[in-house]
Amino acid sequence: MLKKAALFVNPHKDFASAIVPDITAMLADHAVEYRFFSFHDAACAAEYGVDGTASGGAEYGVAFSLGGDGTVLYAARTMSSFGVPVFPINMGTLGFIAAIPHDEWKPVFERFLAGSAEISKRLMLDVRIERNGAVIECGCCLNDAVVSASGIAKIIRLRVKTDDQRGELSLGRYRSDGLIAATPTGSTAYSAAAGGPIIDPEMEAIIITPICPFILSNRPLVLPSGAAVIINVEEEQRSGLLLTMDGQVTVPLVPGDRIIIRKAPYYASLIDTGRQSFYYALRTKLAWTG
Repeated sequence: MLKKAALFVNPHKDFASAIVPDITAMLADHAVEYRFFSFHDAACAAEYGVDGTASGGAEYGVAFSLGGDGTVLYAARTMSSFGVPVFPINMGTLGFIAAIPHDEWKPVFERFLAGSAEISKRLMLDVRIERNGAVIECGCCLNDAVVSASGIAKIIRLRVKTDDQRGELSLGRYRSDGLIAATPTGSTAYSAAAGGPIIDPEMEAIIITPICPFILSNRPLVLPSGAAVIINVEEEQRSGLLLTMDGQVTVPLVPGDRIIIRKAPYYASLIDTGRQSFYYALRTKLAWTG
């Protein structure tokens, strides 16, 4: 039985503020407690009285995401490690992840309460940065982890390996504007724009996509989800670098840093956001006919 819900709201999206009273009223009718959380946005904090990022996530039975795909990414990173499913209500343009239309959320929520709503399990990435042999940063992402120059676009120098239970293999040196490690969910985002393949979101794989490679033989590569991706920043790298997760979390890198990216030990659970809604968004955005 659902007892407590989290609400992640992007107040800049049309209709977001308008349906909040309907959602809270329905939660109250079902004796469900609720609490608002910030999407790192002062406007949201002022309007809803949020008190910072989520803590004690295991207390919640569902996390409403009221915004676009960016809000879903934030909610998933915050709550998925606690096993909390995300209810992604779309408040913007047609999204690949935020699939529930803002005027159709009620019947979907009723199905969720009844235990009959479709749940899409999505692979997430665990990302760790090592410096001088010590882990200095840990994070996770639902879409992608990107290594790129921190300023004006410059060629960056990386060595990339993959490692699984059979051992470590070199994927070579990359000279490019950046390198993307994407999940199948993120295959339609930055990776696709950089020429990477689009993959069914419920598959398990890690996509490596170079951004504007200097050497044309550096092509996109799809690895099994059991393989770790190891990115080494070369000592000869002179310009500053950044690691960006889901386009929302950034960490500065220095020469010699080692980034280890592997399948996270948990999944993002997205309510009523299965393959059918994904392919509908794909056909619509890419103007497929027939």
